[in-house]
Amino acid sequence: MDLSALLVASMNPATRKQAETELQSASVQPGFLTHLLQLVLNSSVDRAARLAGSVYLKNMAKLRWIEEDPPIQEADKATLRDNIVQAMLALSTASDKPIRAQIAEAASLIAELDFPAQWPNLIDQLVGSLSPTDYSVNLGILETSHTIFRQWRHHVRSDSLFTEINLVLSKFMSPFLELFRQTARLLLLNPASIPSTEQHALIAATAVQLNELFYDFCCQDLPPGIEDSHQEFFDPTNGLFHQYMSWNPAQLASDPDDATPSLPSQVKSTIFELVELFIKQYSETLQQSPTVEAFVQEIWGLVGDNRLPGIGDDQLVSHALRLLSTAVRSGYYKQLFSSKETIASIVQGVIVPNVMLREHDAEQFEDDPLEYVRLDLAVSATGTDAATRRQSAGDVLQALVGSGHESETTEIVGSWINQGLAEYQKDKTNNWKAKDTAVYLLISLASRGSTTQHGVTATNSQVDVIKFFGENVFQDLDAVEGSVHPILQVDAIRYILTFRNQLSKEQLLGVLPILARHLSSSNYVTYTYAAITIDKILLIKQDNLPLFSQADVQSFALDLINALLGKIEGAGTAEKVAENDHLMKCVMRVVMTTKSGLVSGFEPLLNRLVVILGVISKNPSNPNFDQYIFETISALMRFVVNGNPVTLPTFENALFGPFTIIIQQDIEQYIPYVFQVLAQMLNLHTDGVPEQYRPLLNLLFSPTAWQQKGSIPGLVKLLKAFLSKDAAQMVAAGQVVSVLAVVQQRLIPSKMNDGWGFELLQSVVRNVQPSTLSSYFKDIVMTLLTRMQTSKTDKYAYQFSYFLLFTMALNIDGLTPDFVLGTVEGIQPGLWLSVLNNIVLPQVPIFLPRDRKVAVGGLTKMLTQSSIMLQEPSVQAWPPSFTALVKLFGEPQHLTAKASDDSDTGFTMIDHEEQTAGYQAAYSRLAASEFPEPDPVAYVTNPVAFVGEQIKSVPRDRLVQLIGACNNVDVQNFVTSQLGL
Repeated sequence: MDLSALLVASMNPATRKQAETELQSASVQPGFLTHLLQLVLNSSVDRAARLAGSVYLKNMAKLRWIEEDPPIQEADKATLRDNIVQAMLALSTASDKPIRAQIAEAASLIAELDFPAQWPNLIDQLVGSLSPTDYSVNLGILETSHTIFRQWRHHVRSDSLFTEINLVLSKFMSPFLELFRQTARLLLLNPASIPSTEQHALIAATAVQLNELFYDFCCQDLPPGIEDSHQEFFDPTNGLFHQYMSWNPAQLASDPDDATPSLPSQVKSTIFELVELFIKQYSETLQQSPTVEAFVQEIWGLVGDNRLPGIGDDQLVSHALRLLSTAVRSGYYKQLFSSKETIASIVQGVIVPNVMLREHDAEQFEDDPLEYVRLDLAVSATGTDAATRRQSAGDVLQALVGSGHESETTEIVGSWINQGLAEYQKDKTNNWKAKDTAVYLLISLASRGSTTQHGVTATNSQVDVIKFFGENVFQDLDAVEGSVHPILQVDAIRYILTFRNQLSKEQLLGVLPILARHLSSSNYVTYTYAAITIDKILLIKQDNLPLFSQADVQSFALDLINALLGKIEGAGTAEKVAENDHLMKCVMRVVMTTKSGLVSGFEPLLNRLVVILGVISKNPSNPNFDQYIFETISALMRFVVNGNPVTLPTFENALFGPFTIIIQQDIEQYIPYVFQVLAQMLNLHTDGVPEQYRPLLNLLFSPTAWQQKGSIPGLVKLLKAFLSKDAAQMVAAGQVVSVLAVVQQRLIPSKMNDGWGFELLQSVVRNVQPSTLSSYFKDIVMTLLTRMQTSKTDKYAYQFSYFLLFTMALNIDGLTPDFVLGTVEGIQPGLWLSVLNNIVLPQVPIFLPRDRKVAVGGLTKMLTQSSIMLQEPSVQAWPPSFTALVKLFGEPQHLTAKASDDSDTGFTMIDHEEQTAGYQAAYSRLAASEFPEPDPVAYVTNPVAFVGEQIKSVPRDRLVQLIGACNNVDVQNFVTSQLGL
């Protein structure tokens, strides 16, 4: 099958797996990337194949550019770097735009890894392609440049970052400013010279990208070229940015019902983002002229009194209001916002009109409820593009309250709230929007500090949120469905969600049954918000412990779960069942809170979860839902089996069948979860490995099982479970050799997966008898040292050092420090001294707190129990090794394990964040499936006493000589005060 046919086949569910396997094999052949790029550029090839090819190329750049397995030929990489910019420019037609976007993203991903070291001519390629006349080419160059440079916005300041930025600016700044001026002249001064509407749109789109690049160039520091041109852009009278505020050519206007922002709207939005950046980072520069004051007036002219009601202008209005909030919060423009009259005008002209619910919002509530929920839950307008008009207007209100105008703002907004409530009382059927506005204003007015996880953390001292709830909100919360408008009922639920930390435990226990009732509502948004609120209530902590315990929820937990699963099961298709992850997340939270309280009723619940899993596995579509359902199954098993161990076979009987199907059908989205749950089930057995698990070992040693990177952590956990339960049988069957082959051939050579290789090695060392391990240990060490020599990273050096100290620290008969040292010396005499001095000892001071006790154990045993360590040349490293050991006691709190009152608290209180990476190559950890690793140095109860006891085994005369050679005051003080020597 040729490449084009393979790419098309990879999009067909029936042929996808075979096609992907063949593509993987083809991709390691020399010249593959060049062939793939040529196919993408060939307009005679089927467009679907070209688009699939561009996506495949992007994914190779994303997932395999620096990976050794499977490798990309260096020659192929160089050829692609030489050609990708021109390839992107060749994709200039409108129909090629989606393909060009993938190629541009690929260029950005490669640049992030290779620029400037392996791709020094990238900027020359970009700048050299800019055209004085061809704006199609210019737009492509600027879009690609922005995808490369926008990453600077989120990077931590560093010398390497500024070296890269300065290199770009030295080559890009002059042509950038020249193109910016030329574009502005065409759009603002000479639009009649633009020959067509299409060309006009192309030049306007270029202006948008120029603004984006302006932000990129300024996001870390103010470039001299832009600083010198400040007045040209920001002058309140003639500055280009201010001129764009009144620029609105009729031919570029969009339909009022079109949700896509018009190009003039996008230009203004990006300018508002820029000005906000300058207020935050370069306020002194802005204050040289009244430019911010001019922008505030322009915002008023643009968005005041709801002058831009269209959906397509939502982004513009949100950015304008966000700029207003930033100006208020900055404190630099107090004279603009200090008078009561000004505040009243802002409230009346800007805040209230944009808080009011529009017809579009009400229609979305009914027609696209999940999108309504998503937007309504978007985080505060500060710092996010996801903010709605309402949130942005509310943020302006909060900025006024938090900037010294609390009393005036509360008084003014309070009158609007009372007015809205009064209007509602006059006609509850028709004036429900007035109350909706009043409640939203109150929430914004009262919230002085909040986080996504905890809700409101600080409130306006002049607003009694509990009183307002009792007088105006509770009636809607408790109302029978249909007796009030559903949006008002959602407002009431959201009020609980927002102010959950201001309500007492008793008050929350009082509203939980009402929220449970709303789970049975026929309104999608109502029951979804009820699930979200129940989840967040059960997540509340007090003194770092869960506020709600098993006893608080056990009596109604099953009712909650049944109502939630009923909504999920009734959705219909696989996609609809998995659509609402908020419901499954709430199920997970109830299970994690109720814990072993579900022992008596778990089996029907387990069976329903398995049925749902079977439905959604037909077409996995929502990573969040998948995470939550597997987490729910894992947590249910953890707590039920803990409460009643004889229930474990029930879980195995229910899950083995579906899991077998998932593995056989190679449902790659679920396989990483399956391996983790299988490992959990095996770990729950206390009497070895049951026979039904043994066939899994053949799968674990199959090369195909390790090809999906997301499966590797689960595979490692399952192999570790086998090793901990049945290492002797695995040795007898020759399977430990297979484990080590996986480590040496697949995990250790990979920069992405070497950590899992060390984790598996530690399990081998811990569970395989030293007499058996000795046959393999030299090969293991040689593999580790080879990787150190050929592809060392800071992370690898750390993991290598920890592994050696871990192995020496273990308290296993026959596994002495000389087991390690002798193996290294057996490779090359004197090698241990080099490894210790150049790799291990430099890592010890930077060991994480959790690893320091192991370091103490390993170093102590090495210094006191190794005969090799007391002989030349290794003895030369004894004094620096002892010095490194002593320095670990500089923070003794990290050498004592902290007891936990509840080993389950850590994972039951996890607030799973949105999974934005999607499925590909993703590893989603199941927190409930994990248990604390046994402490390898549990025998060390008092580290100081342990060192003192072990040091006695060194002959005293020799010990005095070695300690004296340390020549370190801290060492002398430690030996005197702690060891009594």
